[in-house]
Amino acid sequence: MKSRRSYLGCALAKQACQHRIRAHYIRMPDLAEAWTLARDKPHGQRTFLKKYAAFTLLVIDEWLLDHPDEGMRSMLLELLERRYGNTSTVFCTQYAQKDWHQRLGSGVHADAIMDRIVHNTLWIETGSFNMREHTAMNGL
Repeated sequence: MKSRRSYLGCALAKQACQHRIRAHYIRMPDLAEAWTLARDKPHGQRTFLKKYAAFTLLVIDEWLLDHPDEGMRSMLLELLERRYGNTSTVFCTQYAQKDWHQRLGSGVHADAIMDRIVHNTLWIETGSFNMREHTAMNGL
């Protein structure tokens, strides 16, 4: 059973695809792994960025669950720069927006990443309801 945030992110991507909108859902740990694999291939970084920048809707689940390292922060900055103003990105996370800067390392990259997010964003708070807890308590 997915959390409400994950469920909504998947539902948005699925609905977009049903309307022939190029959408992709990915967990942040899987995005990080794909980036690591891309770095080891010739032209891999460029191909990776081109691929993920091209989706009209990109849903990133488990956003900032782990603190991204310097290489990941650089990739996120470049990816969000390419997507800025042209496409939509959904961030599904358990962390409040006020905590993102710190989770991104609080440096120049964090400033630049947050700049590309906060100035063109619609925020939707889903509350603290945990579907896994609810399911476990009701024995479903």
